[in-house]
Amino acid sequence: MLLAIDIGNTSITCGVFEKEKLQATWRMATVIRQMPDEYAVMLLNLLHYQGIEKTDIKDVALCSVVPPLTATFEGLFQRYFNIPALVVEAGVKTGVRIRMDNPKEVGADRIVNAAAAHYLYRGPIIVADLGTATTFDVVSKEGDYLGGVIAPGINTAAEALYMRAAKLPRIELIHPTRVIGNNTISAMQSGIVYGYVGLVEGIVARIQRELGGQAKVVATGGYAGLIADETKVIDEINPDLTLVGLRLIYQMNRM
Repeated sequence: MLLAIDIGNTSITCGVFEKEKLQATWRMATVIRQMPDEYAVMLLNLLHYQGIEKTDIKDVALCSVVPPLTATFEGLFQRYFNIPALVVEAGVKTGVRIRMDNPKEVGADRIVNAAAAHYLYRGPIIVADLGTATTFDVVSKEGDYLGGVIAPGINTAAEALYMRAAKLPRIELIHPTRVIGNNTISAMQSGIVYGYVGLVEGIVARIQRELGGQAKVVATGGYAGLIADETKVIDEINPDLTLVGLRLIYQMNRM
């Protein structure tokens, strides 16, 4: 079995593959000060709950945008699983050519998403990752990573309102019942959700115009479903895109 780990700024997503089949997934909070032993306890308990023993895990692949936790998880797998983790970084084969001024600036998760999108969907793809940040990654039909867009994430924007405006509360991000809010909370929910719907629609339209053709739009990330329900520009939701990309990249580097 392959254990795939995606370490993000807000959460850590874990998935176990039996060959090409994703058998189980879990999410843990990202806590930079957490020790390897603490994460090991959580991970071993999650595996056990799913009926998976640590000896069943033969391979590990991870990508991370939180450098301190990269070392934490590498140590965890070396100590508790006796397995060296494949970390997606410079020098690792991804099957993606990065057409950026400085390829090293591109987050590992975005490259992993691009690899998965090209493998699953072919053709030109726009990957909208709606998480801590809202990112758009553009992949050509040949599988080249052409570049993208980075904007604040939905929850990041909502938290900024709460932190910077003394009389605005922290809100739950749910589907608004209407655009015109009849109280402060519903007005904030409408502004955040429909505001980001507009952002997604506007950015996708501009990318499509620059490409000069129609690219398939695939959404992933924690808020993909919330936004996709309110717009027709998203063609597909794939919450496991990054995990699938990690499996593909592991296979490329094992060969």
